[in-house]
Amino acid sequence: MELQNQAELKNDILLRLKRIEGQVKGLQRMLEEDKCCSDILVQVAAVRAAINKVGIMIFEQHSKMCLKDALKTENMQALDDLIEVLNRFIK
Repeated sequence: MELQNQAELKNDILLRLKRIEGQVKGLQRMLEEDKCCSDILVQVAAVRAAINKVGIMIFEQHSKMCLKDALKTENMQALDDLIEVLNRFIK
């Protein structure tokens, strides 16, 4: 079941990234067409929110796998690595 969930998650993330790609191309068009700055900023905020969601989804999955491995092997280094990844992600 876990592999299926990972495959579903991967597909969901890929679909989200393709949608984000479309949003970014839309932003480029908006700039080229000299659209209103406030409209562009709304779209920038939407792209930012969407990419943050993708990052959270990936981090959640990574955390689950890392914690699972750390608990199995009592590996404190895995927990330290997870904390380091979290620090890099939230900057």
